[in-house]
Amino acid sequence: MQGRGILIGLVASWLIASCGNGANKGAQETPTKGTINISVDESFRPVIDSEIKVFESSFPDVKIIPHYKAEAQCLRDLTTDSTRMVIVTRGLTADEEKFYTDSFHMEPTYGILAYDAIAVIVNKGSKDSIFDIKDLQNMLNGTDVRHQPVMDGVSATSTVRFAIDSILRGQPMGKNVTAAKSSEGVIDYVAANPNAVGFVGVSWIGDLSDTTHTSFLSKVNIASLRCITCGGETYVKPYQANIGLKRYPLVRRLYYILKENYSGVGSNFMNFLQYERGQLIFYKSYLYPSNMPFEVRDAQISQ
Repeated sequence: MQGRGILIGLVASWLIASCGNGANKGAQETPTKGTINISVDESFRPVIDSEIKVFESSFPDVKIIPHYKAEAQCLRDLTTDSTRMVIVTRGLTADEEKFYTDSFHMEPTYGILAYDAIAVIVNKGSKDSIFDIKDLQNMLNGTDVRHQPVMDGVSATSTVRFAIDSILRGQPMGKNVTAAKSSEGVIDYVAANPNAVGFVGVSWIGDLSDTTHTSFLSKVNIASLRCITCGGETYVKPYQANIGLKRYPLVRRLYYILKENYSGVGSNFMNFLQYERGQLIFYKSYLYPSNMPFEVRDAQISQ
């Protein structure tokens, strides 16, 4: 009996120690130490890769593992324990906030990081590089048979959702729309097909200091779209000033959604993205930062 009591005592001690170690392991994460998984809309891979690179160089004991997916998949990932943050083009609805509060006993935080634009790209040999919204509608609903529109998927992506909601105004896409597997696939398709017109996030073609982006720009041209608020026949490209002033018609928001009820790596990364260094990286990638004022001035170039 005495030996049995000792055995039970040892088992109990092992269980207590194991539970204690598990708790300590969970408590080991701090804002500057730990590893987290995040899910990111594939449209923003270039700029988020840059953000993570700088963040991790500042905090050597931190590791952020990004998973680039369609937006709908990112939002589904937020319902799992393994994903603590997502970066997508919309916030949460009231019903979604209630679901997370009821399911995880915590209310996720979310906010705007930057303003992005959908860039319209055409083949280098294309004679058409100036469009208005009606032209894009005709391409996407199948009325225009001269151009071949290509998207980064046929469903679930933020670019497709934006096209249906903001360009087609709820109408379905035509069967003529080609689906590439990624934003890079859209660029490659447009580069190889003279009549193709592609739709990609501006960060894929915006950072001219990035050699990969310079390579992308050598493959395709960026189209100009009619400015609805400018008056007259004014056509603009998705430059930052046009995004910030809403002159470019295809502007969307970039959000973070964080599911973390303590001060951990996710909270630190969220703060980094919202403050000066993170905002400057968005600026460098041709997005318009949401939290830093950038002055837009008219300028004249003397010959």
